Amino acid sequence: MSRFRVLPGLESALESLWHTTAGQLAGLPGSTRRELLRDATEPQWFVIVTEWADEAALLGYEAGPVAAGLTAALRPLCETSDPPRHRMMREAAGPGRGSAGGPGNAGGDPRMFVDVEVTVPAARLAEFETGYAVVLGRVAGVPGYLREELLHEPGTDTYHIFAEWRTAADFFEWIGDPEHAQREAGPIAPFLLEFRRRIFHPAAHPAGEHRTPGTDKEIDVESMTDVLIVGAGPTGLTAAVELARRGIACQVIDRLVAPVGQADKAIGVHCRTMEIWEEQGIVRPAMDAGLWLTGNLVFVNGAQVGRVDWDLPELPYAHLGLPQYETERLLTDRLATLGVRVRRGAELTGFDQDGAGVTATVVTAAGIERVRAKYLIGCDGAHSRVREQLGLTFSGGLGRFPQLFMLCDVDVDWDMPDGHLLRFMHETDGQMDGMLVCVPLRGESRYRIATLAPPRFFAQTGGAEAPPGFSAELGSPTLEDLQTAIDRLAPAGTKASNLRWSSVFRISHGIVDRYRDGRVFVAGDAAHLHPPAGGQGMNTGIQDAWNLAWKIALAVRGIAAPGLLDSYETERRPEGEEIVGRAVRMAFTDELDRADLKRQFLQEMSLLLSYANSPLVGECVADPDALRAGPRPGDRAPDVWGLHRHGVGHPLRLRDLTAGTRHTLLAYADDSVGEAELAAIAELYADVRRQTAGEVDGYLLLDPDAPTPRAATPPQVRDTEGGFRSAYGVRGAALYLVRPDGHIGFRSQPVDAAELRKHLHLVFGGVG
Repeated sequence: MSRFRVLPGLESALESLWHTTAGQLAGLPGSTRRELLRDATEPQWFVIVTEWADEAALLGYEAGPVAAGLTAALRPLCETSDPPRHRMMREAAGPGRGSAGGPGNAGGDPRMFVDVEVTVPAARLAEFETGYAVVLGRVAGVPGYLREELLHEPGTDTYHIFAEWRTAADFFEWIGDPEHAQREAGPIAPFLLEFRRRIFHPAAHPAGEHRTPGTDKEIDVESMTDVLIVGAGPTGLTAAVELARRGIACQVIDRLVAPVGQADKAIGVHCRTMEIWEEQGIVRPAMDAGLWLTGNLVFVNGAQVGRVDWDLPELPYAHLGLPQYETERLLTDRLATLGVRVRRGAELTGFDQDGAGVTATVVTAAGIERVRAKYLIGCDGAHSRVREQLGLTFSGGLGRFPQLFMLCDVDVDWDMPDGHLLRFMHETDGQMDGMLVCVPLRGESRYRIATLAPPRFFAQTGGAEAPPGFSAELGSPTLEDLQTAIDRLAPAGTKASNLRWSSVFRISHGIVDRYRDGRVFVAGDAAHLHPPAGGQGMNTGIQDAWNLAWKIALAVRGIAAPGLLDSYETERRPEGEEIVGRAVRMAFTDELDRADLKRQFLQEMSLLLSYANSPLVGECVADPDALRAGPRPGDRAPDVWGLHRHGVGHPLRLRDLTAGTRHTLLAYADDSVGEAELAAIAELYADVRRQTAGEVDGYLLLDPDAPTPRAATPPQVRDTEGGFRSAYGVRGAALYLVRPDGHIGFRSQPVDAAELRKHLHLVFGGVG
């Protein structure tokens, strides 16, 4: 089986090519089956299936002119010039045969594939697809079930349910249960009265290696790196920047030959993301390239029902509008300054891991390469290959909204306030039946607009699932389509013009059952899919990478405690689960149904994000009221202004002290702290530096009236305006430990050296 993605509009050209090729294949010795199948849920993906009588027949085909001609003809039709992804299998001779270590099970791989061929008359297609969506959600919870694809033979009523199981025993135990037919498969049982089932097992290539038919470019290259990052979107680029800032060798690969150049993905950059970008060194070019989003207006049935202005003086940065392609450009440029360049046109096809690392197979235009890394991070989006190979499943199944939406980039002539996100809704009997979301872009009167797609698009698909996220697979909506929606929902007289591009998409949502498997991690859309409400997807992925990268860097250097990497899933998955759930709830509401609108906005901007329930954070507070006014362990460390350091002629921010790639120990002392306590703080700081191999920086923040200590370390900073004392709720002697990701790891009042050392052991293990 060879799987590949065809460029939009070239599907008929592919089918014509296949008609010719199938005739050529039929004349080859040993060719027993030739089929072109189309993914029923992702219509740009096709699968070529060939079957051969024996290995000699397969090798003869691969070395011959038919394979070479097919490869050359496919290249201009496919999304990338890379060879198709291959899956090679042997058919089991009978039920249960080929289990682990049995015939046709190369290398003892216990997995099993099941091909169920069913006939679905066109008149009953909608019934089948509705039932199949239910079955897919039910079967996800069956022990041993991994994943499946629904494939269609173009121009016929024949469909293939192609499923992968962990072992043959799991599959036969399931079908051996007489209740399984109604419990899981019941909704499509009428279509299973007559079906054909075939069972396969993984097989190695007869030549003993993965082959790319007819390319004449096969190579066997070995390369090594500390971390392999799959996917060069915002999540993968953020992880790479953070690793490179810490001197960790990494490779970033992406299957696309060139980055996407239109704004059909994320636009909103959250306030917390702007703080991260400040530390990464791209906040100024981001502000120069973007547009401030200053508020939100909501209309229902033509009447304004809510207005929120986001001009909050206490924000570190406001909410920025910036197309995702600009975000990727800025991060890519920053990564290049750190000596790392994205390897484009490089597709991950598989990997294996052991106790020391991961070996990945990467296919490029030059051939096949094996990359050996200590860790692998899958940031490869909604169709993640990493997620697929790990066998991760979406908890509760992958949800999809039934509606189809269209997305357009246009100019709009109307009388609306600049910089505001605008949401127009129409309700009938309390139910939303129309929605128009308009996000301003840089440029005069330019907006990205999302609304329900015209009925003809739904009719065109028969209700079939569009892939998660944005796509152009169902054709391009016209300016007239958009104007029809505007006439119904926007203020009278509103006109759209200058349609730059448009597409159709369906909203999917879900979160995987786990974020880590050994030395392999998933982040961003590979781990969670969101409705676009609140613009959470990209920003959440950036937060994933921000949390994970500093931990992997310590692990690569051999100074991480054994449980440190586990904390990535412990901290990030609950956040992802909460965000997915909130985005689903808000998708078809006016988004202004909370009493505290300011808190809602701060939550959306990730400024209230806390890891308070993480086992990696802690405190030691003798008085229950001590530090009550300050940030809790796990909370984001708030910034403070008005600090002064001797020899510096301007006030400092707390962020000037905590920025960087290491932990920061902030000790505080007021005028009640004696010389002996100050000396103990200096001794503790020196001891912490030894315990953590220099991975903790430190400062002594002095109250305005506190005496100046004699000790030269840690460096001293005066809290001249009392901002730190107020924001962190400190008095007497106290300390806060700020993690590299800007969250509070530990706090103590009074200073408890022993408890701090115990906490550091959770992060750094037995270093020192």
